[in-house]
Amino acid sequence: MKLIANIARVLVGLEFIFSGFVKVVDPYGTGLKLQEYFEVFAVDLPAFSGLFEFFAHQSQLLSLIFCASELILGVALLFSFKMKKTSWIVLLLMAFFTFLTFYSAYFNKVTDCGCFGDFLKLKPWHSFYKDIISLAVILIIFVNRKNFKETDFAKTATIIATLLAFGIGIYAKRYLPLLDFLPYAEGLSLPEQMKPTGVKPEIEYTFLDKVNNEEMSSMEYLMDTTKYKYLSSEILNESLLSPKITDFGVSDIEGNDITQESLSGEKLFIIVKKFEKISTDELIDIKDLADKLKDDNIESMLLTSAILSNINANYQANLLPAELYNTDEKVLKAMARTNSVLILLKDGVVKGKWSSHNIPSEKKVLELLNH
Repeated sequence: MKLIANIARVLVGLEFIFSGFVKVVDPYGTGLKLQEYFEVFAVDLPAFSGLFEFFAHQSQLLSLIFCASELILGVALLFSFKMKKTSWIVLLLMAFFTFLTFYSAYFNKVTDCGCFGDFLKLKPWHSFYKDIISLAVILIIFVNRKNFKETDFAKTATIIATLLAFGIGIYAKRYLPLLDFLPYAEGLSLPEQMKPTGVKPEIEYTFLDKVNNEEMSSMEYLMDTTKYKYLSSEILNESLLSPKITDFGVSDIEGNDITQESLSGEKLFIIVKKFEKISTDELIDIKDLADKLKDDNIESMLLTSAILSNINANYQANLLPAELYNTDEKVLKAMARTNSVLILLKDGVVKGKWSSHNIPSEKKVLELLNH
């Protein structure tokens, strides 16, 4: 039993480390998912709506704490650090995860639990089944929590994990994620990500076998209607068929669609999700770069979901770093994990991404464009 318990401890530890890492590199994305959960609970449980609305407003801070804690707990498990306490925390946390995934699946409220961030998308019921298995394994750890021997390196490893986890998360919040799992990542072609994947659909058909009066499944459509009656069909790889980007679009102040034009030539996208959260100094620094690049025939475009006429009314023209264009707020959140973000493109291929806290030099931009 001791061997089984140690195997369980290592497996769950590795799961928590992996799950925590792919989320803590992008705590903003997990924060959006937490906000979605809290908003759902605020509607479904009106008696506690005030509490859940408060949590929704604090979702980004809670995300950083939650993601970092998951990674730290994984390391604590791996090195058997304070297992009596750690096993309790892990058990309660997994029970909470299991409740969330069941709620998502049963009530079809949040279709992606965000278990592995944007690295891996799981369907709600698949997430629930995964958590049930994990919970069963954690119960083995919990039952044997008094029998684990803490390793000599356990405390040091946990401290290092704590510093790294919060360091990675804070870096991502101020700058950009160390790893970008979204289709707007550096090196990817946005036009290619907007095309169908070319994957052939895998369809599973369900028929009634008239001879045996039983339901049966087949990967081929059975044409013999004397033996089989068609009942239903399901596309097994539906998530792989759609383009990675389905909702990217750019329009000017008059509402004209200029999406294709924005993805041709050399462009610098300046993404500002919230103007009230960007300082005048940041706008000046971005404008300085945009003005220099204009002399190099590199067009700068400021993308925002805000009402363009309001921005023009509230900001002096000499403060705005580029012409204003509209893009859907959800798209901007995927493109830019901080506020604001610069994205350099050449014929739609992302050559570089920076937050406004590490604006590149003109020389760096030209190097990336091979000028």
